[in-house]
Amino acid sequence: MDLAVHLISYASIAVFLLAVVTRFLRIQRYPINLRWEVYPVPSEGARSRHGGSRLEEVDWWEKEQKKDHVTEMRHMIPEMVFLQALFEHNRKLWLRSFPFHFGLYLLAGCGGILFVAALLSLAGITLPALLLSGAGLVGAVGVVLSLLGALGLIWMRFFDKDLVPYTNASHVFNLVFFVVALGLLVLACREAAWDIGAFQAYVESLLRGDLSRASGGPWMQAALIVLSLLVAWVPLTHMSHFFVKWFTWHKIRWDDEPNVRGGRIEKLVQQALESPVSWSAAHIGADGKKSWGDLAVEEMEKE
Repeated sequence: MDLAVHLISYASIAVFLLAVVTRFLRIQRYPINLRWEVYPVPSEGARSRHGGSRLEEVDWWEKEQKKDHVTEMRHMIPEMVFLQALFEHNRKLWLRSFPFHFGLYLLAGCGGILFVAALLSLAGITLPALLLSGAGLVGAVGVVLSLLGALGLIWMRFFDKDLVPYTNASHVFNLVFFVVALGLLVLACREAAWDIGAFQAYVESLLRGDLSRASGGPWMQAALIVLSLLVAWVPLTHMSHFFVKWFTWHKIRWDDEPNVRGGRIEKLVQQALESPVSWSAAHIGADGKKSWGDLAVEEMEKE
């Protein structure tokens, strides 16, 4: 059984990495998005505070753009960590979604510390017991928050009149998957007498490639298997928005790269115009063969 647990963990990590890279590259190759063209853009830095932008300058498109990445992060972090937009526009959903997401961040932080501790252990260095205890406490808080948040979201998916119309089986399945994984994690911790060292030992065995090393009791093994499968599953679903947000900000909301003659944007626009309109749109004469460029020219000729 120990061999199976290790192999499932290795395979799940490989699937996770492959899925993230594949989806990232696929999205990167998508046709150019319609940009919001909303100013000010955070990358403008101090000038954006009064609503200004480089568009105020003469021949702005000919000048080198210097982005203020610090200001960008000041706008991104509150949204990534605290779900600021959801807090402002849907407080009821935020009360369930925030603890779920924040709890997962804490669990990820705990896992990161365990990974570092295992690496150092391989080098003969032992982290202070207080630090590992702190990591265990952070992980425990993360489990509680995520579990409560997931249960709250399941309740809303079934009984909230505003959310029920947008709920499908995949939403419920994903949340139940998290509840089962987190529940097994609690049982595994109880079985290990709340000793975080048991999890560090497993991470260390993965790094060593020691497939025969004991992976714990039955609850620990069950938890490790389900958690591994969950890690592999998440990037294959709509929950992959944890990295897709980067594109939303930088390719749609904040993209202000000028479209100059012969430039990159012009080429992407031309490629988009050559793409066929395959969806049903009888009112504009789409037949699955005509391109966006063809349809645009037809409309101009009609006028």
